[in-house]
Amino acid sequence: MFKSLYKETEGFRLVSVLTPLCMIGEVVMEMIIPKLMSSIIDDGVTAGNLSHIYRIGGWMIVAAAFGLLFGVLGGVFGARASTGYARNLRRSMYRNIQTFSFANIDKYSTAGLVTRMTTDVTNLQNAFQMIERMCVRAPVHLVFALIMASMISRSLTMVFLVAIVFLVAVLAGIMVPTFGIFDKVFKNYDNLNASVQENVSAIRVVKSFVREHFENEKYTKACESLYKQFVHAESRLSFNNPAMLVSVYGCNIALSWFGAHYVLNGAITTGQLNALFGYIMNILMALMMLSMAFVMISMSAASAKRIVEVLDEKTDLPPAKAPVQEVKDGSIRFDHVTFKYKHGSGQPVLNDITFDIKPGETLGIIGGTGSAKSSLVQLIPRLYDAETGTVSVGGVDVRDYDLNVLRREVSMVLQKNVLFSGTILDNLRWGNENASEEECIRVAKLACADEFIERFPDKYNTWIEQGGSNVSGGQKQRLTIARALLRKPKVLILDDSTSAVDTATDAKIRKAFREEIPGTTKIIIAQRISSVQDADRILVLDNGQINGLGTHEELLKNNAIYQEVYNSQVGNGGGDFDDGAHLAFFRAGFCWPASSLAYCQAVRPEREPRPSAQFSASRSLAAMTASATPSSRAQCWKTAR
Repeated sequence: MFKSLYKETEGFRLVSVLTPLCMIGEVVMEMIIPKLMSSIIDDGVTAGNLSHIYRIGGWMIVAAAFGLLFGVLGGVFGARASTGYARNLRRSMYRNIQTFSFANIDKYSTAGLVTRMTTDVTNLQNAFQMIERMCVRAPVHLVFALIMASMISRSLTMVFLVAIVFLVAVLAGIMVPTFGIFDKVFKNYDNLNASVQENVSAIRVVKSFVREHFENEKYTKACESLYKQFVHAESRLSFNNPAMLVSVYGCNIALSWFGAHYVLNGAITTGQLNALFGYIMNILMALMMLSMAFVMISMSAASAKRIVEVLDEKTDLPPAKAPVQEVKDGSIRFDHVTFKYKHGSGQPVLNDITFDIKPGETLGIIGGTGSAKSSLVQLIPRLYDAETGTVSVGGVDVRDYDLNVLRREVSMVLQKNVLFSGTILDNLRWGNENASEEECIRVAKLACADEFIERFPDKYNTWIEQGGSNVSGGQKQRLTIARALLRKPKVLILDDSTSAVDTATDAKIRKAFREEIPGTTKIIIAQRISSVQDADRILVLDNGQINGLGTHEELLKNNAIYQEVYNSQVGNGGGDFDDGAHLAFFRAGFCWPASSLAYCQAVRPEREPRPSAQFSASRSLAAMTASATPSSRAQCWKTAR
């Protein structure tokens, strides 16, 4: 742990060394002043030597000035060292987080990482400055004061030693139990930050379900738990100050009593006794500073442990020894691949997956919730590594590629779409930072995003709020698809990325893919049959295993799962109302067949819809139109309106 923490002092090691040196210089000057004061009293005032008083007084002024200078420089150097150390810690943690695989990210909560980079680093920064200044100054102060005091009277110095033993025992009894308390405190900080993050990001859901009171109570409980733990820890630490006062007053009383007897017996002079009082204050101040430093160190120990966890975390994606720098084509092969999440249930998510995808081929993937569709495609850009088996792109194992090269050629639109604060152009250029505005407009047209962008007053310079909160789900999906297209990848993966767009727009996007990027291998994960039925092949996943692989027609004949999904969405008149036939038929003024009368009832429940005729879902729009009379068309239109 200490090695990892020391490494982050790079660039600030000189000021880190100068700080304690300045503190030592300050202590030396402070130790000289009581000695000079003793000389003024004994050799100047008592002897009536005015010139001696002036000469030694001048040296006292010089010592005080140098002490002040060393103190100021120590403060400046200490501030630079501690803030620089904090900067290095945050930078190193952030850079290391960027190298994490999804498996590494799954290990930590977002709130936990935020707490580590903010609260924990601040605690360590304060502790570092305390160590640099007080933890150097105080022991040196203590040792010098004891040496100077023993030079005056060894027997009276025993008073200081008793006080030191007493304080060390008390502080040890206070500090040791607090380490465990602070460890729990910072874990509660994670919970507190998680509650805030979750509530703010989902504020619209909270308000729509009128759950503000529930969220307030949850946050209050987290605050209350944190409050109780801090009170418990601080209550223990509060015994520090009374112990210090007992030591101070005890030493003063003992030194006054025994010192007076020593002066009367001629063992020491009045000036030496005065110097002893100065040294006792120095010793006790040193002990007080040490106790304060121990309090801060006890708080930061838990923070340091949490920070080192992130700094020492190694990615689960080790780099290739001789990384391949070029992806030849968009061919993909899964060879007996098995995969499980390291921080999940421990059960395999994918079992013995084997299939091939040709360059330029369009593969649709369909399956129920939890069938591991997303897990499958996340292995291709190496967001995770397979447990067993190999995943190859362009004929090369993905583990043999330079990771940046692989991910530039395998563009993926994740299931959870994310937009960043900035203009639409800024977000699109995440795909290619050097792309021209014309290139951005072109990919926006391919993704059917230009339809709504052109309606904005600022068009492509429209500002996108954090997370894309000022655009709809469908608009967000189209922007992220355009962003992926701008990269001009050899493999394009859409992980249920058109779920929020209507089927007509979905069809336009797929048509654009076929016409504009025929050489790009396309993998489309979808829940709708209409989104994948025109793919070259369709892969049916069931519980992490391949249940079927073939064309739309082949799967309709021989795959039970695909047949069931098709019949539920299309064959029995189900599916989306905005499907091409549905939409065109409705716009023509017709009500949908009897199999979909439920929709009409949902639109106008107060009216009983009367179908114009019993239409089969498999019949064409033209046939359905021809079979309806004008009067029935009018009636159904009125019903649906």
